[in-house]
Amino acid sequence: ISENVVLILVILSLVSSNSHGFVRPVDNYFLPRILSSTTCSPCSVLSSIQQSSTTAKDDDAFKSLEEVPTKRYHEGHPALLSAISVFAPRVNTDACRIFHGRGGLFPGAEHLTLDFYPPVFLLTSFQNISDAELESYETALKTLWNSESDKNTPDDQNAVDVMPQFTWVYQCRAERGNSITQLMEGSIPDPHIVTEYNGKNKFLVHLLKGQNHGLFLDMAVGRKWLQNKCEEGEVVSVLNLFAYTCAFSIAALNGGADNVVNVDMSRGALKSGQRSHEINGLVEAGGAKFLAHDIFKTWGKIKKLGPYDCVVVDPPSYQKGSFVAAKDYAKVIRRLPSLLREDGFALLCLNAPELGPEFLYQLVIDFAPELCYIERLENPPSFASAHADKALKVVVFQFKPMGTE
Repeated sequence: ISENVVLILVILSLVSSNSHGFVRPVDNYFLPRILSSTTCSPCSVLSSIQQSSTTAKDDDAFKSLEEVPTKRYHEGHPALLSAISVFAPRVNTDACRIFHGRGGLFPGAEHLTLDFYPPVFLLTSFQNISDAELESYETALKTLWNSESDKNTPDDQNAVDVMPQFTWVYQCRAERGNSITQLMEGSIPDPHIVTEYNGKNKFLVHLLKGQNHGLFLDMAVGRKWLQNKCEEGEVVSVLNLFAYTCAFSIAALNGGADNVVNVDMSRGALKSGQRSHEINGLVEAGGAKFLAHDIFKTWGKIKKLGPYDCVVVDPPSYQKGSFVAAKDYAKVIRRLPSLLREDGFALLCLNAPELGPEFLYQLVIDFAPELCYIERLENPPSFASAHADKALKVVVFQFKPMGTE
């Protein structure tokens, strides 16, 4: 009996110390412009990338969390505690990531992220952590909050003390596909509205419902790129595929776009997106359409509403029954030439760590050679990663029909 008890304890110990693979790891990697202004050859792009790749070849340089033994910091990981100590929350702060352990730059913290959805802190762990460690992060956050409040004078309109009480949420995702979310202290605004792009764009978020919160912070650079294109007048009409809560639509319309078509299978996500449009005062203009359809069964209607100056493709990497990037992304890319105006843009996004950027480049070569590589956008610095090819890929292509210069 004693041997069985020991065996059970060993198994439980292994299970409790186990952690799970990367979910949307991202970095601040920037792919240099490979094409000259007169070159438009996807084949030469892929060849140049392969020849000039500086990605580490040592497979041991990157391992999933299941393979890397993680040192336990029962009093809190020093890198996360340090990030908390230097953060300066303000009432008008855009939603942001404070700490990104998932990027692999802080050994022992690969399971930790900390976000700020003003005025709420969100700590996420992909491993079970002790109460003592949780308490250390709570103490650090509370100390930061009180310290910032003390620094500000009553007539400072950006003072922390004009915010609601200190509030933080903890989400544990130690079990793949399952999460436990707890409001640890304080209260969350209802509705909870956060901003981006220096307060220009407003989004409705929900921190206590599921693993996705209504706004993917790592995609901020992609949204800013689109908004800039709209402000410059290069993009007027947008097709937003796999729209989720339509954050790209908010960016485009606030940038001056006339027409955005949002397509997603989830009626609930689109409804949340519509509310964000209302919050931004974008409903009366009537520039946004919301189609709760299966993209693969709606190409005719989507094409009829085009052509478009920009098509945004931001699918889930794996969603059983609807989209698996490895086999379904090609079906989308092959349709792009029929949806775009001449010189229109395709913003292709890929968040699967097992698929590098070459996966996208090769699909373009095979299924849409008229799309010319422009650039890979640099991810936000707060999402810095040691593993560029496993990070979020956001790549810009431009449609140049055969026979045009």
